[in-house]
Amino acid sequence: MLSQLSAASKVVGVKQSAKAIKSGRADRVYIALDAEQRVLRPICELCRQMQVEVEEVATMAELGDACMIDVGAAVVTVLTE
Repeated sequence: MLSQLSAASKVVGVKQSAKAIKSGRADRVYIALDAEQRVLRPICELCRQMQVEVEEVATMAELGDACMIDVGAAVVTVLTE
């Protein structure tokens, strides 16, 4: 799963992910379990409303590495093609 993130069309971060989910462009959302709940809660609720699948990843560092960025990521959204 995570190995596909490096090549996938995606957005990284809470704000960009929220925009993609609201606009119906989100295929799947990855969240890091070690991110703050106040950050994740609105994204998870939005995913439920828009019926977008959520995948959990253990750490922000792991999610950032999967996206080939130098920092951790709380939320990554894979976009529909």
